[in-house]
Amino acid sequence: MSGFANFGARAYASVGVETGVSVSTPHELILMLYDGALESLRLAIGCITANDPIGRAKAVSRAARIIDEGLRASLDHKSGGDLALQLDRLYDYMCRRILQGSTDNDAAPLEEIADMIDGLRSSWVAIEPGAHAAA
Repeated sequence: MSGFANFGARAYASVGVETGVSVSTPHELILMLYDGALESLRLAIGCITANDPIGRAKAVSRAARIIDEGLRASLDHKSGGDLALQLDRLYDYMCRRILQGSTDNDAAPLEEIADMIDGLRSSWVAIEPGAHAAA
């Protein structure tokens, strides 16, 4: 397993997600991180609606950790250049908005970030290695 894949597997496992991480490609690992963040954000939004502050706190914490310790930490600033820098800033913004939504017990910031992650996820799926060769 490559160094990145090893790191991605550890980062994903560290936020409490158990799947087939050990056999996933780096591309699949990032996709799993996006999926995990979306799932947690949707759960947090549901907890806000259901007036479940403990559930909200757990879901928000998990989403922020996936974004910060998984997606943000996996950026390769040396090879990624400006794109990595822009994603780093975006992930930082996402974490701050998630915290704000949780603190204010407001689903709107969480919905905003879920939409952003959904867009990033769609773009990530579109660039899957080998997708163009098969088409």
